[in-house]
Amino acid sequence: MNINPFISLISQGIGIYVFFLMVYLVLDWLIHFSIIDNRNHYVQKVHYTLHKITEPVLRKIRQYIPTKFGNIDIAPVVLILLLNFIKNILYTYLYVK
Repeated sequence: MNINPFISLISQGIGIYVFFLMVYLVLDWLIHFSIIDNRNHYVQKVHYTLHKITEPVLRKIRQYIPTKFGNIDIAPVVLILLLNFIKNILYTYLYVK
């Protein structure tokens, strides 16, 4: 199967971003429930870096949807669904054989 390298690069970039988002969410929950100590310098650096990568996009999504749905922030779920939708559009409409 011949895949356009540009589409493959964008798809892999989306996959990496979703991975960073998932790691950020898990780390955030672990810090919130005091399973991981946030005073650890390494944990602070990783959390800060992932926050800087994911929060600008999540902030844009939170402008258009309610910030809390009950007590659950649904912006990450919406972002993951949106990124998967974009990936599917790339393969469906821009795939060149």
